[in-house]
Amino acid sequence: MVVPVEDYTSDDDAIEENSQTSQGWKLLEVAFNEIIQERFPGAINNQDLVTKTVDILAGKGYSGANTLLATSLCCDELARQLEDDFNKIYGRNFNLGGLAGFPFAGNTGFGAMAAHIPDDGYCLLVYGPHVGIAADGTVGKVERSGIALIDTCCGSAIAASNYVKGITDGGAVLTTRIQEFTDFQQGAVQELILPHGRRLDEAKNRMIELPYALYDSQDMLMREIVKKGSLGIKRGLALLGGIQINTGPDTLDYFVPMRFDFMNYRGEVVEDMLPLLKNLECLTSSATREV
Repeated sequence: MVVPVEDYTSDDDAIEENSQTSQGWKLLEVAFNEIIQERFPGAINNQDLVTKTVDILAGKGYSGANTLLATSLCCDELARQLEDDFNKIYGRNFNLGGLAGFPFAGNTGFGAMAAHIPDDGYCLLVYGPHVGIAADGTVGKVERSGIALIDTCCGSAIAASNYVKGITDGGAVLTTRIQEFTDFQQGAVQELILPHGRRLDEAKNRMIELPYALYDSQDMLMREIVKKGSLGIKRGLALLGGIQINTGPDTLDYFVPMRFDFMNYRGEVVEDMLPLLKNLECLTSSATREV
């Protein structure tokens, strides 16, 4: 059969088309990375974060066989991406987190998690709030697959921020209702961010400052929880804390590392590994970044 010329596509044409598509994606990644770095300096895309973290921890003796992954991230399905990326290395994770990423499992949850660490093994605990960035660079918004509306992210955090703003602006409605059991996590998020009210009001960009304020409250809680449960740590605990940045379906997610400590079973910090994590010179990425 003779193939009409107009319907014929050579292998060279197909290769050229794929090359152009690949170049298009790279340009998109580079441009979007610049948007991320402008708003959250020092952010690392998930691929580089996981690669570097695994490499650093391997030097401590961590492996897929002797490590339990624990997380304290938001309930939002977008927050699962970072878990999935680490799951590929360390297997399924123990979940300590709730709304906005707060460690609502508390001391009891941490104790149960520590008991599941392999004998003579290690734990990697990844925690922190998350924030969305839309394709146009808007912070606090994100595109979601199958949903036309550009949604808020993190919804719990933004609702808590609005609650705090209502108090600081003097517009909050007086009520005798302190908290409802059916929504106690959100009530807790609101109270835990309340001390940052002035900080948020004075911020140049409230949505950018919000995840940093949330992280400070979560880190304070995590330090207390780890301190009380440190005897169950076994060989060592790596704490990776920071801000998770969720983006739309066509771009990589990012993470702003704020803490990367290696602790012994007494809860003592043996090494601050954050400088190692931030040094990405040895990694080759499709996106340029400012470290």
